[in-house]
Amino acid sequence: MKRRALITGITGQDGSYLAEFLLEQGYEVIGLIRRSSTVNFERISPIQDRLTLVSGDLLDEMSLVSALREYRPTEVYNLAAQSFVLTSWTQPVFTGEVTALGVTRLLNAIRLADPDIRFYQASSSEMFGKVREVPQSESTPLYPRSPYGVAKVYGHWITVNYRESYGLHATSGILFNHESPRRGLEFVTRKIANGVARIKLGLDSELRLGNLDSRRDWGWAPDYVRAMWLMLQQDRPDDFVIATGETHSVRQFCEIAFGHVGLDYREFVVQDERHMRPAEVDLLIGDPTHARETLGWRPSIDFTTLVEQMVDADLELIRARNDQPVAASA
Repeated sequence: MKRRALITGITGQDGSYLAEFLLEQGYEVIGLIRRSSTVNFERISPIQDRLTLVSGDLLDEMSLVSALREYRPTEVYNLAAQSFVLTSWTQPVFTGEVTALGVTRLLNAIRLADPDIRFYQASSSEMFGKVREVPQSESTPLYPRSPYGVAKVYGHWITVNYRESYGLHATSGILFNHESPRRGLEFVTRKIANGVARIKLGLDSELRLGNLDSRRDWGWAPDYVRAMWLMLQQDRPDDFVIATGETHSVRQFCEIAFGHVGLDYREFVVQDERHMRPAEVDLLIGDPTHARETLGWRPSIDFTTLVEQMVDADLELIRARNDQPVAASA
């Protein structure tokens, strides 16, 4: 029988890469889409004719039960969330409804519709927040520092709870930051890549950012969706940290990005307090030993290559939109 996967959040960065990956593995892919006039299909447009898109909402459990009963997936990947940390401060209740309670509704829908479904929950390194140890592993105590982080902790633990209480094959991937040209402009990495491209092409003269000394463990998004799939191929469900094991600052990201096009970031980057978080997460670095030993997973590209690929993609995108030639990199 052909394997069938249902993905929530299919129009996002991770959802689009995961859909492509699963299609390559021979899956039939169903994407759960909210009834909303703001849904952006740009990331999945190249493969949209190979997908089945169905209406459903993490705020409505019966819509989830109906989708599961109609399409009978063997695997469910929950990538949908209110996923912007800054937005979670202005919309904390909505963030909790979607990012926390939405996981419960989906797990309960699986329990009711087909408890043999294998479930993946997108947990986050933001759960570690005010880190209790460095590097962070599956056993590191959680100390979230934003409503988003708190909601992700709930989603993580309810997944563990349903696994232990109902015997579901429910796994959490504690993914550290993972980037690509498909990142939304709300995220600092894409904001930098896009800003560098606009400055290089003469469209902007400065880039305003928050804390340049904040450090993250940044990886390549297509590598991370491969890890999600590997988790659901295991005989036993478990939790896995997915990370590179390296940490870099926002300042380093800027230095490489601007340097790639022959510019000095210090001439263009302006620190702006309006982009600072109320409670900052200063240092995240993951320990991917468990994933390496159990899943055989390793990242495929290094940090510098990741940054340069993002800048190149935005140069190409802006050139196409503005019909400008891309200046050669230094």
